[in-house]
Amino acid sequence: MNRSMTGSGPDPWRSPVTVAQIPDTGLHRELEASAAERRAMADLAGLRDILSAHADFDVEPKSGGRVQVTGRVRARVGQTCVVTLDPIESEIDEEVDLTFAPEAETRRLEDLIEQGQDDDGEPSEVADPPEAIVNGIIDLGRIATDALFLAIDPYPRKPGVVFETEVTALDPEDHPFAALKALQDNQQGKKKGK
Repeated sequence: MNRSMTGSGPDPWRSPVTVAQIPDTGLHRELEASAAERRAMADLAGLRDILSAHADFDVEPKSGGRVQVTGRVRARVGQTCVVTLDPIESEIDEEVDLTFAPEAETRRLEDLIEQGQDDDGEPSEVADPPEAIVNGIIDLGRIATDALFLAIDPYPRKPGVVFETEVTALDPEDHPFAALKALQDNQQGKKKGK
C-alpha cells in the first residue's frame, strides 16, 4: 500500500497522531470505526455496507524524523456476488507497514527515484518513497481506510459459485463460407445431372 485511495475529499475515518508527541518508545493505537464512519466509508468505496472496521497500529519514531507505522486492519464488508447478485459478506485482514518522512524529504526522494538515483547518486532500484508527514500529523484512520479499500475484492463471489459462460455448439453449416459451399454443391449436382 503506498498511495491514498480516498483522494483529496474529506476522510470518513480520522485518528490523527501528532508526530512531535510520539514518545521515543513509540505508541500503540487501537481504532474502531463508528457506525457513521463505516457508512461514509461504504458510500465512498461503493459497498453495500461495512459491518465492522478495526485497526491496531504501532507507531515508532525512527532516525531523520521518520516514523514507522505497522499493524493490521480487519473489517467485515457487505458486497454483492458478481455471479448470482446475492448479498454476501467478506472478511478483510490486511497487514500495514509504512514509513513516513517529512514532506521535504519525501519530495527529494521522489525526485531521485524519478531520476533513477538513490541518496548516494547511484542508480537505484525502483522503490516507493516514504509517505509524507503532512503538517506534522499522521492520520491512522486514513491509513486504515486506505488499507481496507485496497483489500476489497473487486469481483466478490459466494463460496462455491463459479462463473460459467454459456457454450453453444457451432453449427457446421453456420460459417462465413456456408453460402458459397451450398452454391458449389448445387452446381456440382447440376453437372452430375447432365
